[in-house]
Formats: sequence, C-alpha cells, structure tokens
Amino acid sequence: MRIEAYNQVQQLYNTKKPGQVKKSSGVNFSDQLQISSFGKDIQTAKTAVAASPDVREDVTAPIKAGIAAGTYEVSTSSFADKLFAKYEEMR
Repeated sequence: MRIEAYNQVQQLYNTKKPGQVKKSSGVNFSDQLQISSFGKDIQTAKTAVAASPDVREDVTAPIKAGIAAGTYEVSTSSFADKLFAKYEEMR
C-alpha cells in the first residue's frame, strides 16, 4: 500500500476549503420578488377555476330527472345533424 499516494489525494481535497465570510461595512442586501400583472391575472384565474364546481348542476339536474322518470328522449335527427356538423368542423 502506498501511503504517499493517499496523502497526495487528501491534499487535493483539502486545498479548497471555504473561507470565512467577511461582513460588509453597513451595506445590506435583500432579495426581492416582483410578480407581473399578467402573472397575477393567471393566479386569479386559477383560483376561480379551482373554486368552480366540475359539474353544472343547473344543467344536469333536469336531464337526470328526465332519465330517472323515463321521459327523457333524444331526437335522432337532431343528434345526427350535430354529429355531421362536428365532423365537418374537424375536416
């Protein structure tokens, strides 16, 4: 075993020890963060979306009631027209 090689490697690692931090003479530095108005608008929108419900009960409640009562009917011609219109939009 070569002890001198170990000492040489150890000396390489010991050469870059951090020095003491010197205090500046009366100058104070502080970090600041500024959020743009666009960033604030995005945060407001995210908060509003998070607070809104996922399902609009005012729209779905009458449909659910019609299905439960067995009176809800879907017009096949209206459905087909909407399906073809959506198909034409995608082309």
